[in-house]
Amino acid sequence: MTVQPVLIADTWRASASSGTFQAENPSTGEPLREVYPLSSWADIDAALEAATAAADELRQASPDRLADFLERYADAIEKHSEALVAMAHAETALPASPRLADVELPRTSGQLRQAARAAREGSWALPTIDTQAGIRSCHEPLGPVFVFGPNNFPFAFNSIAGGDFAAAIATGCPVIAKGNTSHPGTTRLLGEAAHAAAQQAGLPAGTVQLLYRTSHDDGARAVADPRTGATGYTGSRSAGLVLKAAADAAGKPIYLELSSINPVVMLPGAIRSRGEEVATEFTTSCLMGTGQFCTNPGVVILLAGAETEKFIDAVAEKFKAAPCGTLLSSGVARALEKNVARLVDSGAKLLTGGSPVDEPGFHYANTLLRVAAEEFLRDPEAFQIEAFGNSSLLVVADDVKQVSAVVDRLEGNLTGCVYSDSAGSDDGMYAEVAPRLRAKVGRLLNDKMPTGVAVSPAMNHGGPYPATGHPGFTAVGIPASLRRFSALVCYDNVRPTRLPAILQDKNARGTWRWIDGVWSQSDVAGQSG
Repeated sequence: MTVQPVLIADTWRASASSGTFQAENPSTGEPLREVYPLSSWADIDAALEAATAAADELRQASPDRLADFLERYADAIEKHSEALVAMAHAETALPASPRLADVELPRTSGQLRQAARAAREGSWALPTIDTQAGIRSCHEPLGPVFVFGPNNFPFAFNSIAGGDFAAAIATGCPVIAKGNTSHPGTTRLLGEAAHAAAQQAGLPAGTVQLLYRTSHDDGARAVADPRTGATGYTGSRSAGLVLKAAADAAGKPIYLELSSINPVVMLPGAIRSRGEEVATEFTTSCLMGTGQFCTNPGVVILLAGAETEKFIDAVAEKFKAAPCGTLLSSGVARALEKNVARLVDSGAKLLTGGSPVDEPGFHYANTLLRVAAEEFLRDPEAFQIEAFGNSSLLVVADDVKQVSAVVDRLEGNLTGCVYSDSAGSDDGMYAEVAPRLRAKVGRLLNDKMPTGVAVSPAMNHGGPYPATGHPGFTAVGIPASLRRFSALVCYDNVRPTRLPAILQDKNARGTWRWIDGVWSQSDVAGQSG
């Protein structure tokens, strides 16, 4: 049996493993051929040593070297797209086209190139200069970053290619990628491309490293290690909170994306004026990718009435008629079945679905549930379980006051949406509900389902706890996402020649800087340029 090597200190080498694992083919339920190691602490320790040495060198490196690597890597991903898409499809059952080849892979290479531009230009670091006080500040890299990638985006959120990886590298932080066990082969192919690009760009050994799996105890030890600068994590709430507890106890930054039910409020005017259209939008959004998006609309809040009942019937019929997609793994299938059962036990009524589909692979019937708002309010925690997959819960309120009460009891979420009448009949209710919902979410939408996450500088893919571990940061949106992996540092009365290049009087890169209260791309006043 051949066990795949890990990437440590610029070398693909045999793991100091404590066991092995294989990924599953979700379409068949059978294990895939390749075998991967469960790394022991010896692997993690070696990776941290190499990353620490790399971090020292990267602090002195030109941003051009980082940008060169990111651009070379983006080119390599596109060059090897056919093999990457084939592997990701085998490991996740996500459609090769359009999902993987036409949407997610181009997004991934695009993120890398955006990060390269941010690294070169430098404004992400918020350089600030007070000439009268002789004080200058900027953001600088924290050091080695662990990235834990999720199961549902094998490219765009991959631990060795996705947004966290791109942001950490552009900041100047080495990355120790901890692959997701659902798609280790995809991560290995990306790691090979990243390793080659790092060598071509002349980055120090230890800038890019890859481990596939660790024990929970070793993962918690890693994020709390004194050599660790920060951690980016996307995954289950239970595992993420274990890492958060360890990192918090050690005073280490950790940026978490945990769980989100992404509430959608359907006001009556929207249902009355375009109910069929909205029912189609919701069904498409909820069932897209078999519901395995972090922005899947998992709770819909409606006002009781005859039109609402017609809307609910229409959605239920659409759920029944839609094909059942494939879930990412046996673990996802088990968790979905368990959490739907918990919702039913708490008092939710099944309208359709609610059971596994008896065919090869991992499938669960499209599931729609409903509960009265009065019952939701008796135990809001029970009805906010994230049933990750192709399911959603309808909460039916008696009046807008009860809608507001439900919104007030929501946990923090990535997104929230309000559908309202375009002619204005819902404006009064919107004015009451929307400010309450805005306080509960990172991104507020109107008349648009939340599933898509645009890679835009203005995007916030974050939100109040437990959607994320900190409401002030985003995992999508460059340059803001870079600052998660940085420290704000200040230079007081430091000689000009000893300052970092970005804070010197001469602005060689044309970086936007805050100079004496004004944004400027110029040199500091009085200096030649």
